[in-house]
Amino acid sequence: MIEPEDAPPLLVVGHGTRDENGAADFGRFVERLRARMRPPVAGGFIELSPPPLTEAVAGLYGDGHRRVAAVPLVLVAAGHGKGDIPGAMAREMVRHPGLSYTYGRPLGPHPTLLALLEERMAAALAPLPGASRDEPTAVLLVGRGSTDPDANAEVHKVARLFWEGRGAGGPEQGHGLTAVEPAFVSLARPSVPEGLERLRRLGARRVVVLPYFLFRGVLPDRVAEEARAYGAGHPALEVVCAEVIGDCEGLADVVAERYEEALAGDIRMNCDTCVYRIALPGFADRVGAPQTPHHHPDDPADGHGHGHGHGHAHAHAR
Repeated sequence: MIEPEDAPPLLVVGHGTRDENGAADFGRFVERLRARMRPPVAGGFIELSPPPLTEAVAGLYGDGHRRVAAVPLVLVAAGHGKGDIPGAMAREMVRHPGLSYTYGRPLGPHPTLLALLEERMAAALAPLPGASRDEPTAVLLVGRGSTDPDANAEVHKVARLFWEGRGAGGPEQGHGLTAVEPAFVSLARPSVPEGLERLRRLGARRVVVLPYFLFRGVLPDRVAEEARAYGAGHPALEVVCAEVIGDCEGLADVVAERYEEALAGDIRMNCDTCVYRIALPGFADRVGAPQTPHHHPDDPADGHGHGHGHGHAHAHAR
């Protein structure tokens, strides 16, 4: 990893969660980055839980930093990565004269993240007896879900990439995966039960439910609850729930890579499928829509109502 002597601080920006365990995971991850990187590292959330982003920025600004590299701690470029975090950073520049920032891109899809997902799958299967552990397995990859088709398509892409080389008949042929299907826990379909039902009808006898989430939270808990409920109602299908990606060195590697990209100006966004640039069927009204961040209750200066520039209600549970 190349870090110039005058490299700006890394600002890790998360969405936030109402789950104390998830907030603690974020805090431990920021500490991990501090321990391995030479530039200063700060982290904050745009809403729902402390530490707030505005506090993290104020700390860096108070230490004399006038330029930061902000990396959104999100897996896909949905509304938070495309609008809310840049909007929050725009407000910080108003609050702190002379502040500027370079913006990194979302973390996924990335080969390291695929490898981490494979590790979580293997860990979920490890407690099973040896003979049972080797039986063919299907995977249901569950993302958060979004009203942005580009973000939902990214989850489908990750599912396909996870299948490639790991599926039965693929180049490695050692994993025994019979299928990898995507699903969502909110705002998009198929739902977790719908995804499990599809795999059951395709002939799966065992499914590993693999949450495509960084840290623990309300939604990952909901994924596990819905998966276990479905399994209880379909005893012929073995449903195994894996853990989230979590605080680990592999995830830190990806964030460090996104930081270096931001410094180099190598930011490759999904502009070809972005509803704010391209008139996709059913979303033409969003082209050119202003990226107005919604109300963030943890921001003491924000009291302008709860709404998005693209005009949909925004319910949060993480």
